[in-house]
Amino acid sequence: MAKAKSIYSCTECGASSPKWQGQCPGCGQWNTLVEAVAEKASGHRFDSLAPTARLQTLSQIEAREEERIPTGIGEFDRALGGGLVAGGVVLIGGDPGIGKSTLLLQALSHLSGKHKVLYVSGEESGEQVALRARRLSLDTRELQLMAEINLERIVTTLQAENPQVAVIDSIQTLWSDQLSSAPGSVAQVRECAAQLTRLAKQSGITVILVGHVTKEGALAGPRVLEHIVDTVLYFEGDTHSSFRLVRAFKNRFGAVNELGVFAMTDKGLKGVNNPSALFLSQHGQDVAGSCVMVTQEGTRPLLVEIQALVDSAHGNPRRLTVGLEAQRLAMLLAVLHRHAGIVCFDQDVFVNAVGGVKITEPAADLAVLLSITSSLKNKPLPSKLIVFGEVGLAGEIRAAPRGQERLKEAAKLGFTRALIPEANRPKQPIAGMEVVAVKRVEEAVARIRELE
Repeated sequence: MAKAKSIYSCTECGASSPKWQGQCPGCGQWNTLVEAVAEKASGHRFDSLAPTARLQTLSQIEAREEERIPTGIGEFDRALGGGLVAGGVVLIGGDPGIGKSTLLLQALSHLSGKHKVLYVSGEESGEQVALRARRLSLDTRELQLMAEINLERIVTTLQAENPQVAVIDSIQTLWSDQLSSAPGSVAQVRECAAQLTRLAKQSGITVILVGHVTKEGALAGPRVLEHIVDTVLYFEGDTHSSFRLVRAFKNRFGAVNELGVFAMTDKGLKGVNNPSALFLSQHGQDVAGSCVMVTQEGTRPLLVEIQALVDSAHGNPRRLTVGLEAQRLAMLLAVLHRHAGIVCFDQDVFVNAVGGVKITEPAADLAVLLSITSSLKNKPLPSKLIVFGEVGLAGEIRAAPRGQERLKEAAKLGFTRALIPEANRPKQPIAGMEVVAVKRVEEAVARIRELE
């Protein structure tokens, strides 16, 4: 097969050049030219083109639910939205050694009992994969393995074998004969992902791509990689901890922000049935600076402990967050000063979400403020108290979505008090739960003192 001609296109303006150069000739940006396959001109005029495709209204299209393929791992299925979809393309990324290959090997082992599956390994030899499977005590009698990085050979094998599920580990190791750039380059990753996605849609094969991440934690390669796939999953958590989180950031067949929680054991990743217990510290007594909140991860409410440490600053005061947005902390401290009269400008403020979970929703605002207040005054918050609510710049406390579900989850785990926004006040009382609803930050601080 003749090698296709390459051109270099600018990722900023789209201008093309026959050879690579440091500066784009179109927009003048530096280091934005990447290799791509030059498309051949069709030679057709507009008046000689084929007839347009048949149009139909949206109401004429018969919609049906896609049939799911359960992987046999409940927490993985939850993150996927209920299981794999035929013809779907899933991209899963995470730090090296966090458990991507282990989880997928376990899933394929479960699937191989009822479905035809194929594991394509581009990073490890067949012997290395077999050793891992033996260490995890997996049944791999029906699991087919292919150690290959050439895209054309992989596509030919997939067309010939036609498995129901195929894992490509990883997309950054593949290379195509049509491009001269090295494996892992922007052009190679984009072309290989596009070819595999096209094959998945045409043949109905479910393709799972493993992706590397950069040092900033984002998926390596072009941004188009995340756009062309159906589902994007990220592994979260500290590699030194035994717990792993798999979060869905994009899902065309399910809810985004769904969370699967796993524990790493000597037999691989095991799903955690009660993940709220992971994110709550077991204190022997009430401690200052600790506040429990209920966060909503997809369709699952989770109890997470927010810890704050406020200490006298030596020099410039520091603001540090782990698992929360640093910029939002600065805003919340300004709100606390302006509307509640609590001053922290001469204090170091450290805030941490226990358990390695990352909280992105603003419903954590009120819990952060109360934990900071508790640490500053060195007074523990009332026991068995949960808190949630978004704080505005004007000092108002706004409602959080699915407040009723959050309260029920807290009551189920033994919490007896709740400080929540007025708009989330339940219409019907919740058994065993005393609900205190507030409208403003200063009112929340005052009610906490009353509860003490």
